[in-house]
Parts: sequence; structure tokens; C-alpha cells
Amino acid sequence: MHTPHSADGASARPPHRPDPAGGCPHADNARLLAEGAVARVVLPGEVEGMAVLGHDALREFLSHPDVAKDARHFTALAEGRIPEGWPLRTFATVPGMTTADGADHRRLRTLVSSAFTARRVEELRPRVEAVTAGLLDDLAGAAEAGGGVADLRRHYALPLPLGVICELFGVDPAHQDRLHRLSSLVVATDTEPARAVAANQELVALLASVVTAKSAAPGDDLTSALIAAHGEDGDRLSGPELIGTLLLMIIAGHETTLNLITNAVRALCAHRDQLALVVEGRATWADVVEETLRWDSPVSYFPFRYPTRDLTVDGTLIPRGTPVLAGYSAAGRDTKAHGPDADRFDVTRATTAKHLSLGHGPHYCLGAPLARLEATTALEALFTRFPALDLAVPEDGLTRHAGFVGNSVRTLPVRLSV
Repeated sequence: MHTPHSADGASARPPHRPDPAGGCPHADNARLLAEGAVARVVLPGEVEGMAVLGHDALREFLSHPDVAKDARHFTALAEGRIPEGWPLRTFATVPGMTTADGADHRRLRTLVSSAFTARRVEELRPRVEAVTAGLLDDLAGAAEAGGGVADLRRHYALPLPLGVICELFGVDPAHQDRLHRLSSLVVATDTEPARAVAANQELVALLASVVTAKSAAPGDDLTSALIAAHGEDGDRLSGPELIGTLLLMIIAGHETTLNLITNAVRALCAHRDQLALVVEGRATWADVVEETLRWDSPVSYFPFRYPTRDLTVDGTLIPRGTPVLAGYSAAGRDTKAHGPDADRFDVTRATTAKHLSLGHGPHYCLGAPLARLEATTALEALFTRFPALDLAVPEDGLTRHAGFVGNSVRTLPVRLSV
């Protein structure tokens, strides 16, 4: 049982201000969780919100019937108090399944869900393995050119999921670097307003050009399939929804898996005993992926959900229309759910609570099977080929990800051999 704390108790504490420039979330999370499962936050631009951090509270909140994703329920936005260049505005307003509810959400999700079933994803395995093998050669070449050190994030963890998702959507490889650069600006929480607006406009224009090219010459890819659905029945997918769906699938389809692979490699390098368990066959690469998702979630605070009425969560009142962050990295280390050693990386962990890092409820991550396939394939291939791989700088010397949404590091310099 959670000990209820009153809304007065929560409101008496000073609100947490997530650092727009990012940083390691775990110390703040532990402090906040010690005070309760729900915390008041102040977002960039002095926008008041809440974060749900406790595992049980978050699980309940994510599937609550009176919690919405549609930004028309975001009071401050509806009242015109959120400026155009607000760094988190895209999360709230991009047209697509992450900002839709009910029948609208089901309609949009159905259009792409068939591509991400377990069976369809399993059919991608040979392609993922082939891409991975080529990237290992590239990584080795980069290390050779760099005096034995290479950035694993840039040469391996990024091009695998970005290449696969772009291939699925028929996006020309020539666009990939630009797509990632723009995606990074859009998901960062410290991007200057004018730059955020420009990055959004450039990203939408780039995806519109992809749609124009595919309209003229359709292929065997998801973009062509979405265009066909739009053409057959405009009610099924509007023009902005088509662009918004592409934007969502390409950003979410690579940024999160990029962080997952990066965080898993960091965790294994710091816990060689856990790596040894996998190498010896006493744990699996799938165990590594699940424990990384729990222990160092690729997404720390995901924006936004809005109560459609005043809602009490674990004894704390969340007023109607409040923008709420889903605190995945905090929930993953909640000792109430994962035991007193929740802050320990343990690939053999056996707890009854399943992590929430891929979401829960109707908005559960559509790409979860693909993310798991890419991450397990990438880790097994990497440590099979380079069993002595280790960080080239101390963990505390790594620069953290920009922003408090994603949770990882900007670069991961590694040595491939001792």
C-alpha cells in the first residue's frame, strides 16, 4: 500500500525544475520518489505541470480513462499561454497517434500497426543482422582511424535504428543525417525558440518532399501505403496526420532505440560481471535489454498527458488540463516495485513488476518488437566480435543528452580491444 499524502503536502514542497539542458536523472528521481509518487514540476518558460514517478501510480495513470493525449485538453495551450517556440510544443501538437484519443487514436494506430507485429518484425531479422554486420566493419574502421577509439553512438547505435526505420518508410539514405539532426533539435528541451520553430518547419518540409516523391513513384514501403490510405479515403488520414505520422515514426523509431543500445553498452562496460553472465549463457541478451529499459530508461520524462477532470493519483490532486510528464526513468528504479536494490543493474533480476519504459495502456509503444530485435541483435553482434570492448573515458566524463525527455549521453567513445 502507498501511504497517501495530501495535495496540500505535495503543493507545500517547492516544485521540481527539470534541467532543460539535461543531465543524469537518477539522483533527482530518488529524491522526488522519497517524497511521493507524484511531483509538481515547472517546465521551461515557467509552465506549471506535474510528473508521475512511482511505478504503480504511473501504471494506473497511463491507462486511466480520464487521462487524454489530445492537446485540446491542455488548459494553458487552449488559453493561448504557450508560445509558438516553446521547446515542448511539438510533443503536444504534432498531428498523429501520440496526440489522439479513442477512435481517432485507434484509426491512426491501425494504419501502421500491421508493419510492427511480432511476425512482421521477425521477417526483418535477416536485414537487421546484415545492417549490423556492415556497421561493425564501419566501427572497426572508425577506431582504426581514431587511434583505437571510436564513438559507438555515432557509428553503431545511431545508424542501425535510423537506417532500418528509413528503409521501412522508403526514405532516401541521403536524408538520414539531416533527419537525425532535426529530430535531435525537436526532442531537445533546451533548443532556442526561433531555432525550434525553424527545425520543425524544416523537418515538416523534408517529410513533405518525401511524400511528394512517393506520391509520384510509390514503392513497397510504409510511406507509400500511408499515401494510398489517404488517397482511398481522406477521412482515414488527413494530410497533416500523414506528415505527423511520418515525423513520429521516424523520430520515435530511432531516438529511443539509439538511447537503449547506448545505455546497454554503458551498463555492460560498467558491470563486467553481468556481461560475463550473458557470455556464459546464464542470462540472455534479451535479459540485458529488459534490465537496461528498467534501470536506465531511454526516455526519462515523456510529454504529455492531461487529466480531463480533477484527478487524485496516489493521494495527490492533479487538476484538470495540467500537462503531465510520464516519469519512466524514475518508475524503473522505484524500490516499492523493484525491491530495495532497484538502483542495481542485475540481468538476472526476478521481480513481479514489469518495467513501464515502453509505456502501458492504449499508447503502449507500437515499435517495441522492432526496438527489442534491433537492440538484442546489436548487443550480441558487438560483444561477440569485440569481447574486450570498453569505454575509452570514465563514465562520469561522458556528456549527457540535451534535454530531460531523452536519457542517454551525446557520445560514447569506446576502445574495441585492450
